[in-house]
Amino acid sequence: MVTDNHLKTKQYFQFSTDEVYQQLLVDPQVGLDKNEVAKRQEEYGKNVLTGQKRKSLFSIFFSQLNDALIYVLLAAVIITVAMGEYTDGIIIMIVILINAFLGMFQEIKASNAIAALQSMASPKALVKRSGEQFEVDAEELVPGDLVILDAGRYVPADLRLIETVNLKIDESALTGESVAVEKNAEEIYQDEDVAIADRVNMAYMTSLVTYGRGTGVVVATGNKTEVGKIADFLKEDQQTKTPLEIRLAHLGKTLGKLAVGICVFIFVVSYFQGRDLTEMFLTSVSLAVASIPEGLAAIVAIVLSIGVTKMAKQKAIIKKLPAVETLGSVNIVCSDKTGTLTQNKMTVKELFTFADKLVDVDEEGKILPEEKLLIEGMVLASDATLEADKQTGDPTEVALLMLADHWGINRKEIIENQPRIKELAFDSDRKMMSTLHKDQNGYKLYVKGAVDNLILKCKYVLEQEQQIPITDAHKTLISEAVDKMSAKALRTLALAYKEPSKKIAEDQFEEDLIFVGLVGMIDPPRQEVKDSIQLAKNAGIRTIMITGDHKQTAFAIAKELGIAENKDQAITGVELNALDAQKLADKIENYTVFARVSPENKVNIVKAFKEKGNIVSMTGDGVNDAPSLNAADIGVAMGITGTDVAKNASDMILADDNFSTIITAIEQGRNIYNNIKKSVVFLLASNVGEVVAMFTAIVAGMPVPLLATQLLWINLITDTLPAVALGMDPGDKAVMKDKPRSIKENFFSHGAGKRIILGGLLIGALTIIAFIFGYYEHNYSVFDANIPEEVHAYSRTMAFLTIIACQLFYSLSFRNERKSILQVGLFSNLYLIGAIVLGFALQLMVLFIPVMRESFKLQLISVQDWGIILLFGLVPMLINELIKWVYRIRRKN
Repeated sequence: MVTDNHLKTKQYFQFSTDEVYQQLLVDPQVGLDKNEVAKRQEEYGKNVLTGQKRKSLFSIFFSQLNDALIYVLLAAVIITVAMGEYTDGIIIMIVILINAFLGMFQEIKASNAIAALQSMASPKALVKRSGEQFEVDAEELVPGDLVILDAGRYVPADLRLIETVNLKIDESALTGESVAVEKNAEEIYQDEDVAIADRVNMAYMTSLVTYGRGTGVVVATGNKTEVGKIADFLKEDQQTKTPLEIRLAHLGKTLGKLAVGICVFIFVVSYFQGRDLTEMFLTSVSLAVASIPEGLAAIVAIVLSIGVTKMAKQKAIIKKLPAVETLGSVNIVCSDKTGTLTQNKMTVKELFTFADKLVDVDEEGKILPEEKLLIEGMVLASDATLEADKQTGDPTEVALLMLADHWGINRKEIIENQPRIKELAFDSDRKMMSTLHKDQNGYKLYVKGAVDNLILKCKYVLEQEQQIPITDAHKTLISEAVDKMSAKALRTLALAYKEPSKKIAEDQFEEDLIFVGLVGMIDPPRQEVKDSIQLAKNAGIRTIMITGDHKQTAFAIAKELGIAENKDQAITGVELNALDAQKLADKIENYTVFARVSPENKVNIVKAFKEKGNIVSMTGDGVNDAPSLNAADIGVAMGITGTDVAKNASDMILADDNFSTIITAIEQGRNIYNNIKKSVVFLLASNVGEVVAMFTAIVAGMPVPLLATQLLWINLITDTLPAVALGMDPGDKAVMKDKPRSIKENFFSHGAGKRIILGGLLIGALTIIAFIFGYYEHNYSVFDANIPEEVHAYSRTMAFLTIIACQLFYSLSFRNERKSILQVGLFSNLYLIGAIVLGFALQLMVLFIPVMRESFKLQLISVQDWGIILLFGLVPMLINELIKWVYRIRRKN
């Protein structure tokens, strides 16, 4: 029986085929028998990817309540219900439940990446068992099984190839390599540290056979395959909190501690003041309520939801609400190359003939006979098809067909006029493909292949439509053309031909050839990406390329896009493996291009950037990108070309696969965060005002200026309206001129803490003044004994209406930290104007509807007192605007 030690896939590419048979105890002529298959299935299980156990709905729901701010709100519910204020308790509970259900819905909606990986497995596999070939379900495969591969089949498990005939496999979803890999079973590697994309004697689960045929021995199944390792990465519960969640959690803990501290302090003060226990309890509860912004969680959810809706219209689909804000913090965008920065479509960029030397394909000009022959020969010596958007075959050959269409050459006519009558298929030793055709003048033979191999078979060159004996000068020109193309990371392919007088044998195909020319092709960058990368750079955001492609190709694309300037900024996966985690973290900032990387490398790169305090975004589309998408602060998947695995591991999906959409999303994210900050700072300033008023009155021995029910009304209704409206503020176009926010930045940065304290002190002081003035109007001192209850109610009404007026007017000055209300535009946010008007309307309703007035223990006030309240209400806003004016003057000077 095979041991676990034998099943370390990373070692099999170092074995010869005989060693593979020996290690896996399999006869290549017969395969495994039925009994052996049954034994191995029992030992190793089915060839399927297993994921972690799904959470129950209850566990998902209760996990949403595991938050410091929610604990504070739950405490508020218990307190208000204990006081008999059931309506207030129900309102707060509704806020908590809405928040929990929203979070639960988002978690359930996020698809399971492991399930998507399972769906990619090939349902059938052609195997050889007991000397017979037949199809079985791929999940029935075991290590040691002999699997037969042919064009169009998915590789059902990880295989060590033992026979290959022109076998090419598309591994782009796993490795990021855009071109199908030519496999060679005879290859043996001495070095253990060989990148997956370079292991030409291996075939990996979920990759697609595009050409030829082969046979392989199963060396790994299920989660032991390379794709299985990716599944294990995704299985690990590495869900990290977003910066916004961290800030809100920290804020919740701070407010909770503050509320408890105030309650204890006031309880002690009240005890020494000789107040009775009931009053002490009610006073402490009132202060606790005053210190907690009950609507904060709901407001943040509403603002984020609005942002998500806006971004969906701009082709950026957000799966998790906090990811909107995270985008605004991003300062590193790690991007896969193939299909993300490039078009994932091989394209011929240059061609060389002796008639016109090196020519850019996109340049206008009359096609010369040598160029026409070059393109026609490439089309005829091809097995690919291209009809409209449908294509089959090797991407390199498809690119040659596209070249013919680009230059207006009728492919159908060429094929009809020169039917293929014989061919010599491509193989890895010759690195050439030859096809013999019949035309009206007799026969024509075309040979396409690697330049170095083909030139050895050429006796002549085609120059000025003449066959001239090949010279060293010709070879030098060809070599120079190849070097120039290679410097631009173009893959080269050459064509030669001859016109035999009669039908010739295959062993005469590739001799005495006439060299025609060569083409250079590449997977080109997307047109819009370069501008987007520059925009990101201006906004302090670095773009990093992470790819499975070769270093030279990756660097050439990176240089063209403005990602890298010199080759020292590029590093390979093999070089990365030589660095431990600490060395990688130390050197990570020096690199902008990571080539030939494995899925593990990608995760380590993302983690290293995060170690340096960066907020990292990772974009990608393949299976190989899923672990790194999961590890990043925000994973961004391609919606069109992206695999289900990548989409399910991501936080955001680009519906248009457009890299520039990421930059638009970052701009939206920054504005959304600014709006959330406005809302939070406004709410905290309002609550500080309430605490200052309550705290001052209690410590001074005054009656309580605001009842718990009045405070709840202010926090849940009056404060909430302007806070939501601030969250809907139009975006500031200048936001992309700022650098990304530091990971250490909190809601109190950039003077916000001072604004909260100053605003809170002003609001609290004005509320106390209005409260005291209410007693003065009735010829009482606030410290008098035996004051009638209606006088208390009148004074509290003055305090209640004053604090509301201060908060509503104050919200206007929060729209911009530097610009005045007039510069921003008084009516440019009609939601805020509406919120202020509605806020006052609600207070009038509470005051003038008898039932509500009685419930809130208020009194009708005089017109003169309304004037005082409105005057007091404008003071915090006017002082804040004065401070901003002084700031602008200083900055100007």
